[in-house]
Amino acid sequence: MIGNAEVKKIVEGYDQKKLAIGTLGSHSSLNIFKGAKEEGFRTVCLCKEKDAIMYHKYPLVDDLIIVKDFTELLSEKMQERLRKLNVILIPHGSFTAYLRTEELTDSLMVPMFGNRQLLHWEANRKSQEEWLRQAGLRLPATFKTPEDIDRLVIAKLPGAKGGRGYFLAHSPKTFHKKFGELVKRGMLKEDDLSGIHLQEYALGVNVYPSYFSSILQDDVELLAMDRRYESAVDSIGKIPAAEQLEIDVNPTYTVVGNFPMVARESLLPELMSMGDNVHKKARELAPPGIIGPFCLETVITDELKIFTFEISARIVAGTNVGIGTSPYAYLKYGENMYMGRRIALEIKQATSQNRLLEVVA
Repeated sequence: MIGNAEVKKIVEGYDQKKLAIGTLGSHSSLNIFKGAKEEGFRTVCLCKEKDAIMYHKYPLVDDLIIVKDFTELLSEKMQERLRKLNVILIPHGSFTAYLRTEELTDSLMVPMFGNRQLLHWEANRKSQEEWLRQAGLRLPATFKTPEDIDRLVIAKLPGAKGGRGYFLAHSPKTFHKKFGELVKRGMLKEDDLSGIHLQEYALGVNVYPSYFSSILQDDVELLAMDRRYESAVDSIGKIPAAEQLEIDVNPTYTVVGNFPMVARESLLPELMSMGDNVHKKARELAPPGIIGPFCLETVITDELKIFTFEISARIVAGTNVGIGTSPYAYLKYGENMYMGRRIALEIKQATSQNRLLEVVA
């Protein structure tokens, strides 16, 4: 893994008066770039040709670098170019979706906002579960193999896949039937079987609170909350039950968008404590803990019990709904604070306090 000494050497070679914020052109890049521009940073985007229209329509990028594939980020030539631009990279879901965790931790010689060690914890479902349980959170049951299924479960692929290929099953028989159907549709591959994570399906409302862990302020801030809009499961209710049975529909959970959400106030103390506890445990597991954004993916039941089924130790796309309008960010900061800008503000303050090395890895 790239160590502190190597990152320190790179940062000390930067012109910190001309820092740039960079990321891959997808996921939450517009959120990140808007926040960076509002805090006075130059912006750098590695973008595929087909997606460049976004950055022409929303002129938030100063240096638009067209790539054929996001793996070009790992080339020495590209990394040298980014270092010359004094880039601090902001990781988001596409980093872990398109690049291997080992590549990000061992081969990416560009300073990254956050804690690289936690990428390993996020990428491994068993490690995630251990982290969250040790933090005192309530988790759904998990199953080692499809043959162990004895209740309704959700089957998930590893990594940040945006819900693609997820499905429900209530027995070994229905699991293998639905898995086979999704393989035929091209949404799964046969070799995905060994990596599928089986988790009890907790019946309730999906709620995604997003937090910001500030090393500078020694605080965890609840900044946003959202729900996902998933295809085809969110559209199945438009089909009458008789037709659902007739067509034997197998809905999936590919995320197509997000809704902003405000939770009932009585839930906030527990949600805030959950964020604090997850960060405290992260300090023990991978010092100095979480740096910057993270999200707990939860289900809240009709008894108001909160089950946590996943953590993303980085900015999530659901925070895009809060650009300029997040009520939780407003309660703390007033107008026009959101996750992308909060990231830029932390980097800006760290630089002015000569503490930049505390927030990058």
